[in-house]
Amino acid sequence: MSQLLRGIGMTSQRTRDRLVQRLREEGIKNPAVLEVMREVPRHIFVDEALASRAYEDTALPIGHGQTISQPYIVARMTEILLAEGVPEKVLEVGTGSGYQTAVLARLVPQVYTVERIEAFLRPARERFRMLGLRNIRLKHSDGSWGWPEHGPYPAILVTAAPEEIPAALLEQLAPGGRLVIPVGPRGKQTLALITRGAEGYERVDIERVSFVPLLGGTG
Repeated sequence: MSQLLRGIGMTSQRTRDRLVQRLREEGIKNPAVLEVMREVPRHIFVDEALASRAYEDTALPIGHGQTISQPYIVARMTEILLAEGVPEKVLEVGTGSGYQTAVLARLVPQVYTVERIEAFLRPARERFRMLGLRNIRLKHSDGSWGWPEHGPYPAILVTAAPEEIPAALLEQLAPGGRLVIPVGPRGKQTLALITRGAEGYERVDIERVSFVPLLGGTG
């Protein structure tokens, strides 16, 4: 098992180090985020046939019409989320393969993650077990509903793009909290930071992105 996590060849530590160097060159500055990107074995979150491409800075398919996000996007969203300090807990909408979840779990005391596609949950749990991550709670549910039982959240991160920000997620954001979310239709998506202040919500658009759409319901 340890050999699987360490990787060989195109999944080796040397390959991961090169990825981290690219992330630095692309503007990722948070040293804790960069170290976690170096440590988390992205190759176990993709199909074995794609493992040799795991440390390319690109999104990869994971089945069911979904993707594992590009490492730069994972690092960028995480860095934005943590820019004002480490929150005590994070709500993640869209578990997928569990890669972004695992990155967050190395940095934040508690991660609550919601996934609408049931087939993703068991393999994600197994990966978390392999990595010794015990601070993650998963739920099979429509992500646009959030997870109100454990809210409000000082930080929320969304890994699929709604055309408009779901009201439930805004409601579950704690005062002073940060919501990092891609918003907009395909081809016109923007990564946005929403902060909740005393007078309401403030939105700052950060950069153009491309995500799978945030769909309702469960599957």
